[in-house]
Amino acid sequence: MSPCGIERVTNFIRFAPFSKKFLGLGERLLARANRRLFTDGMFGVTTSDDYRPVTWMGRYPVDVTTILVGVHVFCAIVTALLVGFVQNGVLNYAMFDSAQVWHGQIWRLASYAFIHQPFGYALLWFAIEMYILFFFGREVERFIGRRAYIWLYALLVLVPALILAFWGLNARTGLAGSGALHFAVFTAFVTLYPNVQFFLRIPAKWVFVILAAIGTLSGLAAHDWQDLVVLWSSIGLAFFFIELRGAGPELAWVNDFKARFRPKPKLYVVQKSSTRTVEPDDVYASIDPILDKISKSGMGSLTETERKNLDRARNRLLKKD
Repeated sequence: MSPCGIERVTNFIRFAPFSKKFLGLGERLLARANRRLFTDGMFGVTTSDDYRPVTWMGRYPVDVTTILVGVHVFCAIVTALLVGFVQNGVLNYAMFDSAQVWHGQIWRLASYAFIHQPFGYALLWFAIEMYILFFFGREVERFIGRRAYIWLYALLVLVPALILAFWGLNARTGLAGSGALHFAVFTAFVTLYPNVQFFLRIPAKWVFVILAAIGTLSGLAAHDWQDLVVLWSSIGLAFFFIELRGAGPELAWVNDFKARFRPKPKLYVVQKSSTRTVEPDDVYASIDPILDKISKSGMGSLTETERKNLDRARNRLLKKD
């Protein structure tokens, strides 16, 4: 198994529903993955670097998320210096303004997300944003890969701004900051791992619902339709980006709903076979192809049959113990 495969198995161990019945299988899968990595290294098998860090600083990996956090912190420092020693009006050239965008200042479609106001509690919220980006963004990047993660982040920056730009044809719109952007990164994480438990043993999906409800209700109370559009367009974009890659489990109900309206197959009487299916004695060999598939496409790519085989292998290992 490739290094990214080991990382995916590690993520599966970390973010699977926390129960003792997963621990035995998880440890064995990881041991199996390490043995496969040693074998692949001997025979010179090369793998994609899409799941590897961009670079290393000593022993610490530097991924795309780490670079983004560094860029945002640098921009926040520059913003504070400009406001303190020059004037506040300098920031107006970077904030999103639909009227100026239609006059050719297209850099505003992206530069608005890197403007962080150094006033009041704004820097405290900025620190919370960076924590959300660093902690949850790294897990999303590790799961979907570096290139897909860059595409996701770029779309989260550009799509809400484009929506406001076309909205600005009727009424002028403006935007600054990256609050909705980084909440959408958290949305992508929740789509991948909806049942991970946070503080007070609350699943991630319910934490998301609570925070999204707070943002929605505050926007409705203030009649801030522009922020509501940015918030929910970012949430929807992050959710469907993960789902369309086949990674998230939350749209399974759509397939179940479609299945109800499909024509039912005709029933035929089939003679019961006297042969019995004999499971392989080597549990690791039986799930080896499934591990390879996890390393390439993630847990979300497994079919129902493959998930049952993985669960059956887990039960056999537990019985042996």
